[in-house]
Amino acid sequence: MMTVIGIVLFFVGILLSVAWHELGHFTTARWFGIKVPEFFVGFGRTIWSRKVGETEFGLKAIPLGGYIRMIGMIPPAKGEGTLGRSRRTGPFQGLIDDARQQSALDVLPEDQHRQFYLRAPWKRIVVMFAGPFMNLILAVALFAIVLMGIGVPSDTTVGSVSACVVPASAETETCPPGAPLTPAAAAGVQPGDRIASFAGKTIGEAEGTELRETIRGSSGSVPIVVDRGGSLVPLTVTLVPNQLRSLTERGVFEQGSFLGVGLVRGAYVRQDAGAVADQIGAILARTGSAIVALPSRAPALFGSAFLGEERDQNGPLGIVGASRIGGEILAQEAPVLDEIAFFLQLLAGVNISLFLFNLLPIPPLDGGQIFPAMWESVKRRIARLRGRPDPGPVDVAKLMPVSYVVALVFIAWSGVLLIADVVNPVRLF
Repeated sequence: MMTVIGIVLFFVGILLSVAWHELGHFTTARWFGIKVPEFFVGFGRTIWSRKVGETEFGLKAIPLGGYIRMIGMIPPAKGEGTLGRSRRTGPFQGLIDDARQQSALDVLPEDQHRQFYLRAPWKRIVVMFAGPFMNLILAVALFAIVLMGIGVPSDTTVGSVSACVVPASAETETCPPGAPLTPAAAAGVQPGDRIASFAGKTIGEAEGTELRETIRGSSGSVPIVVDRGGSLVPLTVTLVPNQLRSLTERGVFEQGSFLGVGLVRGAYVRQDAGAVADQIGAILARTGSAIVALPSRAPALFGSAFLGEERDQNGPLGIVGASRIGGEILAQEAPVLDEIAFFLQLLAGVNISLFLFNLLPIPPLDGGQIFPAMWESVKRRIARLRGRPDPGPVDVAKLMPVSYVVALVFIAWSGVLLIADVVNPVRLF
């Protein structure tokens, strides 16, 4: 039951994130006097709508995104009337002219001055950037709730001390003959100790991840201080190289220095705004790298969807897959605050993805309108410096073939993701 509730809640969260994105476009467009006849979440057949003022708000049957329709997105062809067709010819010219004519037909005579392309380039950039920026704002707010409101569990307390050094892949609790003592056991570290200092650096209660990374990157004899029942006890550990489980990728092993302690979670420790900024920066970097790597992940995704190959647990997720993980989170027998924090962080990650993905400079994404507006601004400035007339708006209609190709690729990608998420899902637990 909780799984179903989690799936529904996360799915609704994604739809609200999409609506929040479109709200950014809508409010800035209205601010600059651009007419917006439609504001929809989803694509395809309309299942509900209501007209408020001059804008129709509603939901459509395919919940794979959303849009607002602004009039005059495509400028008329140079040297032609509003509905004129270009005299140029080419394999895609008919497609370009049809798109231009459809854009012009949406404009009523009394709304000629309210067209998108007539606004200054900087205003168009603001309108198109506002959507992704709203996702970034929402991600920051969600991370702030988690880190500053709920807090991070303290995880620098030693829950267990391993008896001997064995590689992580061995997966055994029995010490083989001749296995050396772990550095922690040899130094006298005890369960219940809290590592307060490592290699001369003070360790905060919620800095367990940083502590683990520091241990793995250190070597040789290292002074540590443990808090044992309120008393600070100085010790010296001699780290040894060993095979360890990756801190970021499931099922992956790596080499690093080994201490031999298991850290446990304790009370929540609230973080400051700097921690939120650090988290956002780290997620932006990882998500950006993941987006760049998407083409290289296509073969593996296809294999997991249709060929029965093992699903990459660190690979891309669709709306269904992300919602399913949201359901798994609520189904876990974990503290409620842990579930809420994990749930909100996952939704924040989705919004970071929406922010970066929509800024790609390809149509029909938001970046596909931002880049032409920037180029138009540059052309106008160069023309002014050379004393030449205004070159006019960049003809974005010429990018329509690219838009259709990108849309087809997106539909195909979404379809493969949907199948993979259903028949071979990513499982975090």
